[in-house]
Amino acid sequence: MESKILAAIGIDPAFIFIFLLVLIVILFFMVVNVNMKYKRLKSSYSSFMRGRDGKNLEQSILEKFDELDEITEIAKKNRTDIKELFREMQNNYQKVGIVKYDAFNEMGGKLSFALTLLDGNNSGWVINAMHSREGCYTYIKEIVRGESYIELAEEEAESLEQAIYQEVYDPDVQSVMK
Repeated sequence: MESKILAAIGIDPAFIFIFLLVLIVILFFMVVNVNMKYKRLKSSYSSFMRGRDGKNLEQSILEKFDELDEITEIAKKNRTDIKELFREMQNNYQKVGIVKYDAFNEMGGKLSFALTLLDGNNSGWVINAMHSREGCYTYIKEIVRGESYIELAEEEAESLEQAIYQEVYDPDVQSVMK
């Protein structure tokens, strides 16, 4: 069967047939894709609405809003508690420096030490324990904002510096850390 219209235009009917066949295949894949998306949406909707009607759903949403309000209040309280803890922590001893030394040359083993305890404001104490054959003598000096009103011995100053700058005092530990 010959078509005068197609012959006048110059189109072969086989091209129209191939075009329609390709169009049908493309439309088939599009329908399958849309059907899969619909099934996913339907299953999501079913799990969301499971056992609920409109009234129950509204009640559930209001309960979730109440829970959110409670969580917001808890978060605010936690923030204030953390700020308070941080403020209190500034007054606790948190920096330590220690230097072991031989106070007297006749003694061995570095039994004397200078220990520094500082808070967050670099205020605290330097405790110096000097060990000799006759006994152990302990001295304490107050530190205010990283400075002492009483002159510090060399070991006490080194201990204070360690505490302020948080250095490790043991050379063996320093070599392991590097």
